[in-house]
Formats: sequence, C-alpha cells, structure tokens
Amino acid sequence: MAAMKRVFQGFWQSAESPDKTSLSSSSKPSHSEDPLIYDNRAEEIRQAEYPTLLGTTYLDHAGTTPYTKTAIERWTAELTTNLFGNPHSASASSQLSTRRIDDIRLKVLKFFNANPEDFDVVFVANATAAIKLVAEACCDGPEGFWYGYHGDAHTSLVGCRELATQGTSCFEDDRSVESWISSLGDSSLYRGPLQLFAYPGQSNMTGRRLPFEWCSMIRAAAAKNQQRVYTLLDAASLVSTSPLDLSDPSTAPDFTAFSFYKIFGFPDLGALIVRRESGSILTRKRYFGGGTVDAVISSESSWHAKKGTLHGALEEGTLPFHNIVALDHAMAVHEELFGSMKQVASHTRFLARAARRTLRGLVHANRAEVCEIYGPIDTYDCGPLVAFNLKDSTGKILSAYQVEKLCTVKYIQLRTGSLCNPGGIARHLGLLPEHVRHNYDVGWRCGGENDMINGMPTGVIRISFGAMSTKSDLETFISFIEEYYVERHLLRTLPTPPVKRANADSRGPGFFIESLSVFPIKSCAAFQIPAGQKWHVRANGLAWDREWCLVHEGTNVALSQKRYPCMALLQPEIDLETQKLRVSYAAQRVDEHIEIDLQETPSTTIVPAKTCSQDIFRLQDSKVCGDTIPLHVYTSATVNKFFSEVLGVPCCLARYPRSGSPRNVNIRKPERATASPVASAQPSSMKLANESPLLVVSRSSVNELNRQIRHNARERGADERISVSASSFRANIVVAERKEEIADVRFITL
Repeated sequence: MAAMKRVFQGFWQSAESPDKTSLSSSSKPSHSEDPLIYDNRAEEIRQAEYPTLLGTTYLDHAGTTPYTKTAIERWTAELTTNLFGNPHSASASSQLSTRRIDDIRLKVLKFFNANPEDFDVVFVANATAAIKLVAEACCDGPEGFWYGYHGDAHTSLVGCRELATQGTSCFEDDRSVESWISSLGDSSLYRGPLQLFAYPGQSNMTGRRLPFEWCSMIRAAAAKNQQRVYTLLDAASLVSTSPLDLSDPSTAPDFTAFSFYKIFGFPDLGALIVRRESGSILTRKRYFGGGTVDAVISSESSWHAKKGTLHGALEEGTLPFHNIVALDHAMAVHEELFGSMKQVASHTRFLARAARRTLRGLVHANRAEVCEIYGPIDTYDCGPLVAFNLKDSTGKILSAYQVEKLCTVKYIQLRTGSLCNPGGIARHLGLLPEHVRHNYDVGWRCGGENDMINGMPTGVIRISFGAMSTKSDLETFISFIEEYYVERHLLRTLPTPPVKRANADSRGPGFFIESLSVFPIKSCAAFQIPAGQKWHVRANGLAWDREWCLVHEGTNVALSQKRYPCMALLQPEIDLETQKLRVSYAAQRVDEHIEIDLQETPSTTIVPAKTCSQDIFRLQDSKVCGDTIPLHVYTSATVNKFFSEVLGVPCCLARYPRSGSPRNVNIRKPERATASPVASAQPSSMKLANESPLLVVSRSSVNELNRQIRHNARERGADERISVSASSFRANIVVAERKEEIADVRFITL
C-alpha cells in the first residue's frame, strides 16, 4: 500500500491542468506538456449515480462501463409520458419517434465534432455490426475487394478477411503498415480492385494508440495513382474514454465504428460514422430490408429504389427507436457529470499510469518481478487499459483463470483470456500458429478454464478504468495482488509446533479419514456421509458422487457455481434405506424439497405437493466441463420446475447413464511441473467430475495454509481469525494425521 501512495503522490505533483490530448491530426505534445489530473468528483458521482457498484471493485470498463441512475430515470420518465410509434409511418406517435431520431443523430455527430454536411451516422446493433456492414458492402461490388488489417485488430476486424475476394494481408506492426502506405504511390504496384484497410484506434488488449494520421496518409498516397483505398477505424475501445475529433473530413477515416454502451453504459446500440464522399461504396450493398427502399417490384423484374439518404438506405428494418431515445439521455447525463471527454481521458489515464507504475514495481522477496506487463513501456499513447500476467518468485506465469476465480470471491471484476485480440495475444505471449492449433486440439477454448498449456499462458489479465473509476478501486486491486501473490519471504516455512502423535504405532503415523463427502449433483452442496456408515467405492468413484447435474434448457450446457452461485444452496441428502436423493434449497422459507429415486428409472415426488407419476428419461448430448456427454435428462415438469424456480434459470436435471460408454476425459498429471490436462490414452470410467473420480485434501495442508494466512494477517494488522475450511476445496475425502488437527483453528469460511 505504501508503494501505491508514493505513486499517487508522484502523479499529484505533476497534475496541474486538464489533459489536452485527443486523437486528431494535431501534433503530439511532449511528455513535459502532458499533465494528468485525478478528478476527485468521481468519488461523489460514484455515490450518487452508481449504486450498482456498491460493494464491488469494477475494473472491466473496456467491456462495458456502468450506466448512471439519472439517465435510466429520465429515459423511463420519457417512455411513460410519451407514446413512441414505429418511425416507418405518418402517425403522430411515429413522427415523434422520427423527430427524436433526427435530433439525436445530429447530437452524435456533434459529439465527435463531425459536420453533418461531411458525415452521416448509421445506427446499428454494435461496433461489430458496423464493421460487418462495411465489409459486406465492399464484397457486394462486382469486382470484390482486397483487405488489409493491423495485427492489433479485434476479432471483428479480423473476420472481415473471410469476405475479401481479392486477397488479404495482416500487417504485424506499424512499420509494415507504413511500408504498404508508401507502396500505394508506386505506379508499378498499382492494384485494380477496391481496397479496404482496417485498424483499431486503440488496442483493446494493451491500450496502445495507433496513428490517426494513417487515414490521411493512405488517402493522399492512393490519390497519386487514382487507387480506390478506403479506411475503416474500429474506435470502440478508443472512444470509451477519449475524444475523437472528426472536424477535418480530409484526415478522418472513411468509416468509423463504435458502440455507445462502451462510452455511456447504455443503451445497447452502435453506430457507423461515414464520410459522405465515401458513402457510395456502402450503397453497393445488395441486400435491402424494410425501410431502406422507396419502391420495390416483387415479381421477376427484381427492381427496387433505395432511400435517398445514406443512413436511410442502410438502416435495415425498424430502428431500435426506444434505445435511440435512451441514447439522448445517456449523452446528456454523461456531459453533466463528467464534462468533456478530454476530462474523462485525463482522469482515466491518470489511474492507468498509476496502475502500470505500481504493478511494475511489485517484486517478490528475491526481487523477481510479480507482473509481466504487456504493451509499450512508453505509456503516453496508451489508453486506460493494463494487460499483464502474474508470476511467482521463480518466474513461472500463473493461471489467469485461477486469478479471476479468486477475484470473484473478493468481489473484484476484471477480464481474463484472449480478449478477442488474437494478434496481440499471439505476439505478446509468443504463440505461433502451430501453438494455437495444438492448444485447440488438446482442449483449449476461448473463455475456458484451461488457460495454461505446456507451461505457456494462452491469455492475460486485463484491468480497465472508466469515468467513474476511483483511486480506491486501484488501491483495492493492488492490495489484493500484494496479499495473495507477492511472496514476502525467501523460502518461507513457518515452524510447526511439536505435537504428540495420537494414533502412531510401530507401523508409522496414525492417518485416518476425518470426513467423507459426496457431491450428488455437480456444483451443488456436499452430502457428508455419517460416521460409521459404509459406502461403496466404485471404479468411477464413490457411489452417487457427481452422478447428476443441472443443464441449461436452452444451451444443454451444465450449470456451474461460477455462473450460478445459488447452486451452493442446493443441499442434497442421500437416504439409503428409502433409496432416495432428497434435495432442498437452503434459502427457501417454506419446507419444500424434491425426492428422486436412486434407481436407474426414477419416480419423483415433491413435498408438499402431489406425488408425481413414474418418470422417464430422454437421452441428450450435453456439455460438461467442455466435454460432450450423453446424459439421461429428466422429463418431469415437477423436478425441473423445482430447480428452475430456486435458481432462477430454465434448467433440467440430468443423470450420467450407468450403462454409458466411458468418458475420454482430460487428466492432469501433477508430477510434471508444466503439466496441463491432456486426453487420457485409455477411456476413463469417471462420471461428471472435472479431472478425477476422487478428490482428496489433507488436513495438515489446510492447517498449514491457515497458519500462513494468520501469519500474513498478523504482519498486515488484519483479522487473524479469517481462515479457510477443508470444505472449501470440495474434496471427497479429508485425511488427517492426528485428531488434534481437526480443531487446529477457528474457521471463518471465506
């Protein structure tokens, strides 16, 4: 924390005036002319306008920023006092919608200093839809198009290459782009087809700003040989916290795509700003929908006449007019609270620089760096994003997914993974194409849990700041890193007090099973087997362990506690005498539970409720832990209604078939330091567990962990009572070496 305070003090000393930088064709100020300011008003605004942020540390503004309370209230008030009709009509309500849309379209242009005589706005679903619109229009021309894109491009830009009919090129770095721009003026390299070059205004991985000047450079170079080269700027990441100045149409991109929810939190709406001089390219788009044509012949003549305005010819179907009305309020409130986007840029860049400096300064006891930060060292042209990975004292990179899981427990929200930026991830992590293909073959999937393959990371951790971010957000996150990931002592081993062995004899230590548990329904609570109760151990694990799961009714994917934390409150109980699995919901106020037969073909009852008739299964392929598994899904409406209502998600109970073929599962081999789960050579008879049919935890290990936690807490002056219980690890078997270990600490489960 002291390091954090020193960083902030250093910034305060140089923060004397608002940040004056913006993405424009103007020259960049020197570093001495780049003052930063932390806006203290963010603290007050946060309290009044963002109640949803209470009790959480939100660091994923690059994904979407939260919306304000006042904007929602104003929008709701307008919807409840006005009647808005479909704008494709002449009624009074429709004309009201049309007037509001026209006014808001103009406000959007003014927000970016774009003259309506030079630019038009096309409303779309999001930035991806805007990008796709441009690519489809270029593709629909008679000769197709050539496509080039920068290596830092978002996946949505990369995907345009699939529509290019005249070839594609991925420029790995800025130098490659500038070399290509120079070649445009060479008549011997003249390209006949239409060319489209796309790049992000700001990398959504590292926050690095790419040169805005490329647009005017490309336009000037192409004009020498009368080549048709157009520029597409993905501004979604950039404009979320920074101004975009389009006052000079000669230097502006031909097409600029972005999403409004990245800037204001809502509505879920995007836009494409089009230079009118370049708009004719978009009207080549062959498909037309309702509202984009003035006249149509539906017979064999195949004739139609498009709308006269550019946006009118491209906005297919009924516009999301309620969302566009919401945009007006979102823009107004944002300006009232935060002023100009220059002020937002200064505030967020202050926090991002403080984050980079602090993370870079964190070291372990052996002086090894804690963080591997990706992106340029010179952060002048970086936005409010920081991408990094954590390392232990030996330099080994830690799983970003595991970090995110611990963040979830501590109410910290950030982003991990490949960030939809395949080029940036590959370059910074050293992933070659063959690595990516191999990782996919062994089970890696975007958003999946397995993010370490052969000791190499497949993704990163990203934190990002927004207009309402505060110093306390950053301080909380840095404290989290210091507490859990900074190793403060060299080869720290706490002394274990001598203990008289309780059950030791000549044969060695007296090990015994402290507790035995099964988890009948995957991701739900455990059923602890009573002491003295005999229990069957089968080839696929303990009887009834992880034999059932809950699958989403729409996706057929097994539910997990990570996404549905309430599953931890579903308490199963196995009654061997009646051969029933009873499931209750701990948060339920009424005495309601459901009973399921342990036999292959179940009958089901709910108490208090009428008894259900004999039930049947339907066989269905479902996704469990990334594997496709044939499951027997219960068809009983009573059973599925119970689980759907208590969890608030449409789901069905499913059971692993006893007669089913063995799973070819991924098995982790812990004896290898760089091991990652790989498909086992021989099919395993494991049921629905993630990686092993039996999970064991040692009481000695849990107690040692708690001694370490208490030791760390004592050094920080924190509460020494906070510890973890053995049940936190969701093991089937807890093994103890001596009875005294059971009562070693007083547990307060995290």
